[in-house]
Amino acid sequence: MPRRVLITLDAVGGVWRYTIDVARGLESRGIECLLVGFGPEPDTAQRAECRAELVWTHEPLDWMVSDSSDLDRGTGALASLAREWKADLLHLNLPSQAAGLSHRRLADPGLPGHCPIVVASHSCVPTWWRAVHGTDLPAAWAWQNQRNLAGFQRADAIVVPSAAHGAALEAVYHHLPPLHVVHNATAVEPADEPKERAILSVGRWWDAGKNGAALDKAAATVPWQVILAGPLNGPDGQHAAFRNARTTGALPHSEILALMRRSPIFAAPSRYEPFGLAAVEAAVSGAALVLADIPTFRELWSGAALFVFPDDSVGWSQALTALAGDIGLRSRLSAAARARARRFTLSRQLAELHALYATLATEAQPA
Repeated sequence: MPRRVLITLDAVGGVWRYTIDVARGLESRGIECLLVGFGPEPDTAQRAECRAELVWTHEPLDWMVSDSSDLDRGTGALASLAREWKADLLHLNLPSQAAGLSHRRLADPGLPGHCPIVVASHSCVPTWWRAVHGTDLPAAWAWQNQRNLAGFQRADAIVVPSAAHGAALEAVYHHLPPLHVVHNATAVEPADEPKERAILSVGRWWDAGKNGAALDKAAATVPWQVILAGPLNGPDGQHAAFRNARTTGALPHSEILALMRRSPIFAAPSRYEPFGLAAVEAAVSGAALVLADIPTFRELWSGAALFVFPDDSVGWSQALTALAGDIGLRSRLSAAARARARRFTLSRQLAELHALYATLATEAQPA
């Protein structure tokens, strides 16, 4: 079993929450973690919740650059940190980060065997583009496919948060090694606080994949306030503006959870969602779910949510209005969602990752 695991993360999206929870769980099992950050730095609130050792490389994420070579320095930094820290397993949360990480670059001459690499795909530019635009990437971005494929092929194991995301990866990259579906999880505890007349949605609203425009249009006719919680401005100058919904901007995770506990309805209109952790957190917090009719949400929530096609603003208005006016339906859907969310526990996620790590560590040792 590995005792020292290096995990990459970023502070922009859901990978932060995933990594913080996984690292806490691993360390509770006696596994030391080094968190290595890429992209924009975490804010003060994020740093305060990070208990593991954290190193920030200041190297870009793959969707922030225009050429594959812009990522090479980050690969070198990873290799150096893995050797110096004497990591015995790498858990990389972007496939592009594994490209070029040969066994030789990671090798510690004083240690036998090799350092296994787990690649977890939480999203990627090619699958995002296909879901949002319905086409393959423009030719100028073809290097994204090549870099990610090289990373997948370098991995000793590939983890995906849903079978739907795995199918999306296989449709783009073809002939991938076997994928291990390990559903994401939440450490959020159930809550039954008094509810307000509010419909909550959470996302990075500058990201077209989150599709805030559909809810904003629906908000003009829905009888309850629609709240879009999350950042409106992206790290590369992206910006989202809405007319009808109330926006909060970026909030600490604790404030997002407070909103969830007070909101009887949670909506997620995403065109692209490899898992959708906010839906799990909202379900645990007692919300009824209205979700985009996309493969991921169907896989995870069929029978426990209402579904609307992502860009059907009339459909969103009708579903949300009906749910706001029917306390019996809200109660039934809330109970069904909370029951379904019990599948997505941190203990289950950690057990599955722990077992995978153990298998890879055994295979990595010399005969």
